[in-house]
Formats: sequence, C-alpha cells, structure tokens
Amino acid sequence: MSNHDNHDFGKDGFGTRAIHAGQEPDPQTGAIMTPVFQTSTYVQEAPAQHKGYVYARGDNLTRKALEGCLASLEGAQFCTSTSSGLGAETIVLTALGSGARVIAGNDLYGGTYRLFEQVFRNLGLSFDYVDTTDVGAVARALETPAAMVWLETPTNPLLRITDIRAVADLAHEKGAKLLVDNTFASPCLQRPMEFGADIIVHSVTKYLGGHSDVIGGALLTSDAELADRYAKLANWTGPVPAPWDCFLVLRGLKTLHVRMERHCDNAEHIARWLSDHPRVDRVYYPGLPGHPGHELASRQMSRPGGMISLELAGSVEDGKRFCSATKIFALAESLGGVESLIEHPPSMTHASIPPAERRAAGLADGLIRLSVGIEDVEDLQADLDQAFSTTG
Repeated sequence: MSNHDNHDFGKDGFGTRAIHAGQEPDPQTGAIMTPVFQTSTYVQEAPAQHKGYVYARGDNLTRKALEGCLASLEGAQFCTSTSSGLGAETIVLTALGSGARVIAGNDLYGGTYRLFEQVFRNLGLSFDYVDTTDVGAVARALETPAAMVWLETPTNPLLRITDIRAVADLAHEKGAKLLVDNTFASPCLQRPMEFGADIIVHSVTKYLGGHSDVIGGALLTSDAELADRYAKLANWTGPVPAPWDCFLVLRGLKTLHVRMERHCDNAEHIARWLSDHPRVDRVYYPGLPGHPGHELASRQMSRPGGMISLELAGSVEDGKRFCSATKIFALAESLGGVESLIEHPPSMTHASIPPAERRAAGLADGLIRLSVGIEDVEDLQADLDQAFSTTG
C-alpha cells in the first residue's frame, strides 16, 4: 500500500498540497501521475447501475483530481473546472439569472467586460461599475439591491488593490455574494476565502497552468448549494475541460509555488528599476512603497505578484514601438507563463472597452503591461533597456 493512501493533504503546507492534493496514485497500476481518462462514456452494469460515472461531460476522474487539488489550494470545499475562465464566468452569470444586478470593479479584464455588456446585459442582467478600492463607493452602490459584487484584486491591468474583507462585510450586510477573480495572484499569493469571499474564479490558463499550453477556468466556493448549481450548469451547458487539459493543469500546479517565487523575485527587481528610469512616467506594481495599495497588498497577499504595468514618457506610438522592440519579452496577450510577455492593453486585451470608459477608469492609451517570467532577471532588464532606445 502506498504511503499516500488515506493521507489528509489538507493539513499539509501549500507546496505539498500543490503536488499531492486530489491525486492518489492509480490504484490499479500504482502510477504516480494521475491518468488521463480519455473517454466519452462509461459502461453500466445494468440500466442506471453504474460506478458514479455516466457520461464524461458530467464527470471525469482526471477532472475530479484537478478540482480536488484546486479546492485544497484555495481553501474551498468545492470546485467546478471549466474549459476557460470566461466559461467559468458564464456559469456564474447564468446562475444569477435575468434581473440580477452585479456591481463590478471599473478596472476589469476586457473579456469580462465584453461578456457583461455584449452578452448578459442583453439577457436581462444589469451591471454597474465602481472603483472598488474606494470602500465608500461600494457602499453607495450597495444602497440599491444587488445580487453580487465582482472584484479583481489585483486588477487587470492597473494592479489596483481592493480590501476583500471590507467589501465582503458590506456585501453580506446587503445580502449580496462576493466574487473575487484571483487569476493575477493565484492561491499561492492570496486566498480570498480567508477574507470572506463567497466565490473565486480563475483563468487557470495563466499562473495555475503556467506554461502557455492550455486554456481552462475554475469556480470555487464553500457554499454547497452554489456548488451544486455550478456543477449542474457546467454539465447542462457544456463548457467543461478536456481530460488532457486537466492533466496539463495538474502538472503545472506541481511547480506553482516555486514558479511564483521566481515570478515575484523578477518582477520586484524590474519594477524597482523601471521606477527610476528616466523614460518611464509611472509604474503600477503593488510591491512598490509608492503604490496606493501597497500596505493593503502586504496584508492580504504574501507577495505582490509577477505583473507590472507602466506608462512611458512620450507618445502612444513610442509605446507601440517599445512593445514591438523587445526580444525576450514576447508581444502577446495572456500572462502567467514561464516566459515573459509584453502587451499594449488599449489595443489588445482591453480593446473591447470603449476608449472613453478606459480613460475614465485611468487606463491611459500608452499603458504597457508586462507579465514577468522566470528567465534570468539580468536578461529581462537588458531586453527592456534596449527597447527604450526605440522611444523618444
């Protein structure tokens, strides 16, 4: 018998759980890696007599292992994995139903904003956007009944920090649920349920998968009724992940804690260097003492993360040239992989948000976003330094 049998990994440290939680060795062969159960259906012993598995859209053992691991890492009781982060968000919004009102942050991933405005507003939901870093603004928004408060913290792309505990208390006083998109931090750096969040959503494509080779999402909660509803909607509407994708994410999770340390080490170095650079007007990074959310981030995050945004001195065209001039930082959307990426949010990830709304929220036309990877930091700094020669 393996010494992993009957072990309660929930009592272990984060790194141990990232490697083992939800993943017992295969009982038939002893394989230490979770098998990829590449099947669409399951044989039944007699009509309606089965082993708990009927059809793979409803459940799959590889997916179950992933969900067990993610739930352990976030400190949640339940997890529903999905085929993308937007698939997870679609399930949450579908569960709310027509007539529900959502209060959301005014600095959101462009795809989330597009889902709100182009899909679910047409289906009878309403959305109001506020600066969630201003707890008073959230309180005023909650004077009108709402079903949910939807946070990103840190936000995408301005890296604003919201007080999760304060907003959770306000939401619960008014009978609303609090959802936190924890994609930018990952459970390695921040666990929103410890601060009162009801629901956590992830694009597991990013830090959780970590290798830019899989698309996926996840919903986590400790509310049994919500969890049952989300699992049923995933089955009924179909945005479930493939077994191989679940295997890839499980593989990525095994190194999440060591990758995040290097992401943070590199980002902290780069952010300090950029903040002193003569061609940089502003750096957005919660690890810098001058960041307005620095103190709060230090309380609810273990480290400030691997994402940096900056505004260059000069024109928008200078910014675009800068993004196109890097050699190690690849010009691409997405984030959280081992390789460093650079992008121009107004024309890429956030292009779906109208320019006036972007600017009103503080997202300047010349903003640049860096996903700092785990390469040698001296090479990353040199790459950015040579790109500055194309500006000004």
